Amino acid sequence: MIKLLGLEYYKIRRKKIGIMMILFLIIEMLWAFMSISRSIASNPDHAVWESVFFSISSMNGLFMPIMSAVVVSRICDMEHKGSTWKMLAATNVGRGRLYAAKYICTNSLILFGIGVQALFIIVIGLTKDFSGTLPSDLLFRFVGGTLLTTLAVTALQQWISFAIKNQAFALCLGMLGGFIGMTAGLFPAAIRHLFIWSYYLDLSPVTYLYTESASVYIVQPESVGIVLGSLIMTVLFYFAGNFHVSRQEI
Repeated sequence: MIKLLGLEYYKIRRKKIGIMMILFLIIEMLWAFMSISRSIASNPDHAVWESVFFSISSMNGLFMPIMSAVVVSRICDMEHKGSTWKMLAATNVGRGRLYAAKYICTNSLILFGIGVQALFIIVIGLTKDFSGTLPSDLLFRFVGGTLLTTLAVTALQQWISFAIKNQAFALCLGMLGGFIGMTAGLFPAAIRHLFIWSYYLDLSPVTYLYTESASVYIVQPESVGIVLGSLIMTVLFYFAGNFHVSRQEI
């Protein structure tokens, strides 16, 4: 598996996937910085660590599905265009292991992006001089929740990207996911929980409570049901995709 994973990194070395991810993250960070700055300017009580956790989590609902779709599409598309998937399948390495190597490669890149977001949260908190020390428990929950949701999203995207050669379908699914993730807060919980892209907000460590007199950021209790739902979707999408692609005629 180590050799297969090394081969995946070797194949994407000139795909400029890292540059594309950095551009996505820069846009998201700038948007978050401006949003937090305006929020603090209008209400100084919002100068708390919870505000940046909520802002990044809510924006991840828009950015992460699209970024995941682009990364997965770039990694899978080179096998379609070069017909290299057929050559790889002809070797003595099982398609299931090749599929797993691509999944690990994709999510290692996404994990790098989540790490950049965590670093941004620390930097903006220190820059804005938030009171108190960095809430490491919230930071851990943010990284875990974002990664858990992304594992399911990339499993679904990899299935679609391999099953359908035209990557426009996979990219459209990513944009649809971004729209659902961005508007997830407007849906009732029973409907929202059916869509994995809304879990960026559901697994956020912080939520925003609207009241008649004021609105405040509050720490969101962990939901075992949401965590299990995300895990089940990850397993379902991954193994269904692996089963389908491994038996697909090429």
